[in-house]
Amino acid sequence: MPSRPDLVRRVAAGVALTGALGLGALGWGSTLLGEYSVMDMGGGQAGHVHNGATGPGAASTVSVTGLIADPLRAPDVRIELVARCQTIDIPGGRPVEGYTVNGTSPGPTIRARQGDLVEAVFVNESVAAGATLHWHGVDVPNEADGVAGITQDAVPVGGRHVYRFTADDAGTYWYHSHQVSHEQVGGGLLGAVVIDPAAPPSNQHDADAVALLHVYGGQHTLNGRVQDEHVPAGPGTAVRVRVINTDQGTAAVWSAAPIRVAATDGHDVNGPAAVEGRKVLIPAGGRLDVTVQAPAHGSARLHVGGARSITIGDPGSGAPPSRQPSDTLDLLAYGEPAPLGFDPQSPDRTFDYVIGRRLGLIDGRPGNFWTINGQLFPDVPMFHVRQGDVVHMRIVNESGEVHPMHLHGHHVVVLSRDGIPASGSPWWVDSLDVHPGETYEIAFVADNPGIWSDHCHTLPHAVDGLVAHVMYEGVTTPFTINGGAGNQPE
Repeated sequence: MPSRPDLVRRVAAGVALTGALGLGALGWGSTLLGEYSVMDMGGGQAGHVHNGATGPGAASTVSVTGLIADPLRAPDVRIELVARCQTIDIPGGRPVEGYTVNGTSPGPTIRARQGDLVEAVFVNESVAAGATLHWHGVDVPNEADGVAGITQDAVPVGGRHVYRFTADDAGTYWYHSHQVSHEQVGGGLLGAVVIDPAAPPSNQHDADAVALLHVYGGQHTLNGRVQDEHVPAGPGTAVRVRVINTDQGTAAVWSAAPIRVAATDGHDVNGPAAVEGRKVLIPAGGRLDVTVQAPAHGSARLHVGGARSITIGDPGSGAPPSRQPSDTLDLLAYGEPAPLGFDPQSPDRTFDYVIGRRLGLIDGRPGNFWTINGQLFPDVPMFHVRQGDVVHMRIVNESGEVHPMHLHGHHVVVLSRDGIPASGSPWWVDSLDVHPGETYEIAFVADNPGIWSDHCHTLPHAVDGLVAHVMYEGVTTPFTINGGAGNQPE
């Protein structure tokens, strides 16, 4: 394994280019990556520790490959997922070259019940760069996280990999490749995951629909079709629509009829009120469950993502489209407060995650790259934690673009935005839009050991260095990036 000085060093050509362009005063940096391990990243930037713990050494060492679901338990849900590079037929649109799962894109929806053990056998039939499956928003054991170069090697053509996890949290999630992800996710290597509650909730809806949004070659689709959809429902029937934003930008949801936000990123909202005259925004990678009641006569139209919509109600009737509202629902104050189950005001670890931009060279590629706490990738923070820590993180966006920040393996609760404390239902997310100039305070409990990516889900931003990691004390990985296995996790 290369040493850190070998991984991060001045490149003579980069220095020469900097001097030639007269940009040295602008803070150009230069890195030459080669093959590297995420364990060499971060330079020991452990953040501020409140509980007296000072670093590695107290915990026994375990590899990410040992952080697994019960190996002796028989699966309750088992599915084989075959990835191919092929032409995708887009009903209502034109075919595109991309990636399929079991011959379609989106791939099959995986449905399980809370508490089920899910086993997914992934086969790469023809994706030349290799591929993986990441279970976005599902707090899986680290071995099943599907990040090439961190928790596994990319699965080569002709190879297979078995993912096993317990569906602990009911909700709406999705799966996608985490290898060359800006290309493979954009190209359609993805699908939906729905975990139903173990017991029907008291506010059980009458019908359920998945609305997966994706853009294929400029074509805005709903569940893989350039077409709107209809959900038949009798008068007064409550329909839960699970909107999944698999794209690179923010999606809007709205209706002329009253709607309620039932869940964000798989976590139910406590005491959701009716939303009228406002849109609700979903970050890239995020999910929003909304409930719509079929009217006494006709149908209600739910706009999802701006270009597509779903009508709910009488199959023989339509509902006119409505203009996107200018006002946005503020989820910081939506719903009713409820206990968190931990005290975020007494954290064990406190971190800053400050996003900026800087000119530089990474592997000889010049650009205006993203920075984290002022540093270019890979000289970015490694957030060290111990199991059981309460972690407080301050995310600051000093760049000029929106960043949907996604932490693997955990859900975080939003504590405040720009100093304004949360006042509604606990706002649990795994994907959070941070707009230019905004500061968010979030918190989570470190209850899932591993090495976890914490990155922007506008995936080209991750390519350009907007990715850090949360590392648990005593956890190691045998996998490397940019080596012979071809791992490129982004």
